[in-house]
Amino acid sequence: MATSAIEGEKLDLLAVRSSVAQRFGAAFKGPAAPRHVDGLLSIMDDAVVEAGKPLTHERLQSWQVALFPTGFSGMRPVKTAAYRTGAMQIVSGPAGRETVHYEAPGADDVPAQMQRFLDWFNASEQDSLVKAALSHLWFETIHPFDDGNGRVGRNIVDLCLARDAGEASRLVRISQRLLEQREAYYNELGRAQHGGLDVTPWMAWFVTQVRAAWEAAGKVVDTSLEKARFWAGHAGLHLNARQKKAVNALLDAGPGGFEGGMSTRKYVSLNDTSRPTASRELIELAALGVLKQAGGGRSTRYYVNLPGWFPREA
Repeated sequence: MATSAIEGEKLDLLAVRSSVAQRFGAAFKGPAAPRHVDGLLSIMDDAVVEAGKPLTHERLQSWQVALFPTGFSGMRPVKTAAYRTGAMQIVSGPAGRETVHYEAPGADDVPAQMQRFLDWFNASEQDSLVKAALSHLWFETIHPFDDGNGRVGRNIVDLCLARDAGEASRLVRISQRLLEQREAYYNELGRAQHGGLDVTPWMAWFVTQVRAAWEAAGKVVDTSLEKARFWAGHAGLHLNARQKKAVNALLDAGPGGFEGGMSTRKYVSLNDTSRPTASRELIELAALGVLKQAGGGRSTRYYVNLPGWFPREA
């Protein structure tokens, strides 16, 4: 979702889930995933599962083909299965008043530039994190494809990190972090692509983002474990589907993530039920010790009854 969002494309979450479910052989009630969504997940899977394989022209080109299975991006034709044959500029702004941020090497130079990049990539024994940072910058500087360079370039990052962390690297959502820092991401790439060959500032910035992504992944794991322990501790309770849905919504949001806690109004909206039912079921959850109540009357709010999940001001 994030690697596409960086490029301004919003994927349908249910379609992505459908594609993931199909790969697990699990049933999923949702729309079938479009071919380009399946293609994106395929190349991300290939980067991790086949991380140890060499990076070749054919592999990179197959990744790009998977992103544009129809040969179009919207209504615009995209050259696939080959490197670009035209000039490539990174621009922004309205038509007629565009700002050119970067102009990539000429198309005639791309094959030789890519060969030099791949020779280095497959022979280099550098630390995977260093390699990921250098590879991404180098690939994006060549900008070898007519379209899809950003997603393919971030897939190279995933491949490098998977060589060290294996399947666990899937937890580290680098693209999510880069999306959150999108403006800085483009600015840092732009700085590194201009001037001299000292890319130390880019390397330092990139490593900082990877560290932040690892820390965020750790928090996700901690929250997931806490959620599992929570339900294990309340395994003997007989809650109905609405109550479980409300509690899971609070747990998924994490400490303080569900702004203002759970109210009767939110419970009604979440479960499409009546206000008296919502009020009664929330009071029951509090009596069972699943939730903790704050305030009273119309200001009544409920929070997960876990240490640190109950706001101090409540």
